[in-house]
Amino acid sequence: MRKEITDFHTHTFLSDGVLSPIELIRSGIINGYRQIALTDHVSASTMERVIKEIEADCRLAEEYWGIKAIVGVELTHIPAGGVGVLAKRARAYGAELVAVHGETIVEPVESGTNRAAVSCPEVDILVHPGLITIEEAKMAADNGVFLELTSRRGHSLTNGYVVTMARRAGAELVINSDAHQPGDLHTWEFIEQVGLGAGLTIEELSKVITESPRKLLHRIEERKKG
Repeated sequence: MRKEITDFHTHTFLSDGVLSPIELIRSGIINGYRQIALTDHVSASTMERVIKEIEADCRLAEEYWGIKAIVGVELTHIPAGGVGVLAKRARAYGAELVAVHGETIVEPVESGTNRAAVSCPEVDILVHPGLITIEEAKMAADNGVFLELTSRRGHSLTNGYVVTMARRAGAELVINSDAHQPGDLHTWEFIEQVGLGAGLTIEELSKVITESPRKLLHRIEERKKG
């Protein structure tokens, strides 16, 4: 198995992280990352500015360092009814990846956010989905929305439950860091520990850390082609 680290969920100081976009990308490279998505928290008021600033450093890093740096957003604490509209707007502003802040058990996310996210064709990942229902997990499977296993403290409390729902529904999983500072970034060994700790079998883990990222990266590239 080629040890190629991909992380689709990280934050810079453009929201609640501590590093600038270019610093975060550089820190990822030092950790062995080959692909990294910068997905700062956004809503209607901040989306355009954040995407523009992230895009500038992603393109700079790709040109000189050879890493795949993905312009992303995490739609966070928005009205559930606005998920579809804001996801489309993020695409129009240049977001290559759209994540939605799911109904984690440690924050007061509006009920219905998970369902809105897994129903939306513009959404790529439902991050820290908390106590997602089997119906919502099946919708994620049907609509190609990936469900996240996270190493983030608090959000990770329901990783095992998410594995169970995804397994029953046939939904795709990805393992992300939700990094806010350099020490949060993954190593290959830690990714394996997160997956196994969530209850994945060795075979499932191999798929989640190799096949799933490739599928999502392929989707991103195909979307660029129009």
